[in-house]
Amino acid sequence: MKLKVAVQMDPIARINIRGDSTFALLLEAQKRGHGISYYTPDKLSLNGDELVAPVQHLTVRDEAGDHFTLGEPKREALNAYDVVLLRQDPPFDLAYITSTHLLERIHPKTLVVNDPASVRNAPEKLFVMNFPQLMPPTLISRDLDEINAFRDRHGAVVMKPLHGHGGAAVFRVMPQDMNFGSLFDMFSVTFKEPWVIQRFLPEVKHGDKRIILVDGEFAGAVNRVPAADDLRSNMVRGGAARATELSDREREICAAVGPALRERGLLFVGLDVIDGNLTEINVTSPTGIRAIARLNGPDVAAMIWDAIEARRAAK
Repeated sequence: MKLKVAVQMDPIARINIRGDSTFALLLEAQKRGHGISYYTPDKLSLNGDELVAPVQHLTVRDEAGDHFTLGEPKREALNAYDVVLLRQDPPFDLAYITSTHLLERIHPKTLVVNDPASVRNAPEKLFVMNFPQLMPPTLISRDLDEINAFRDRHGAVVMKPLHGHGGAAVFRVMPQDMNFGSLFDMFSVTFKEPWVIQRFLPEVKHGDKRIILVDGEFAGAVNRVPAADDLRSNMVRGGAARATELSDREREICAAVGPALRERGLLFVGLDVIDGNLTEINVTSPTGIRAIARLNGPDVAAMIWDAIEARRAAK
């Protein structure tokens, strides 16, 4: 089955191909003979009932500094494609939300991965609250009294923006922390939405595991170990990738979350798990594929395309 595929992503010239999961998906699509085209989300237009973009034919190579060739832009209706990969990175702002509304107009006749309505309705740090039994104690709030009561109950906490990404603005707040007042003021001015306040998990020093689910099933995992002087394990923040296996508790988490992802059309998802505690469910533009492959793990990109092809064949 040869598919006509468009990818909605950030500017391809700027990506770091060593760790970019979108690039891994494009390499696999090309290997399978699928035709791939490219556009950036700012180029989407809704003209009456027709969703269009100036797409460019794309060829990719696994060569740093010379990883792509683009054809000339050509205005096309996106409903002429079999598959659209929704792969731009956060921030999950109004521009991102608007693009999900636009792509919803062509899905599911054109298969959008992940389902744009579900991406919109399942923000990473809110959707996870559907599974409190799998999580550390967590508060979503910007109310000072609620936050202080939560801190009194749980001691050291992690505080981060609800729609943050890539480990930005993640702080550990200790009991009786003299910086808390200033931090609260800074968050109040900077972020209009509520924040995430979560009991601090000291075992994060041993790693924050990224577990990939494909169509609700476990596909692969990588343990991300933070630098000695940093709380954050994100690889863009200096976290080191380590090979890993799933514990019984982590398999329980996958089994509990998987069916909810599948029924929402969330085909490619990254779970974040620290010491057996689920902390986030990443649905916008999950990463980890290339790190898993480098550590001799499963070929997750191939699994994702197997799932996409199966979805298309079932139509």
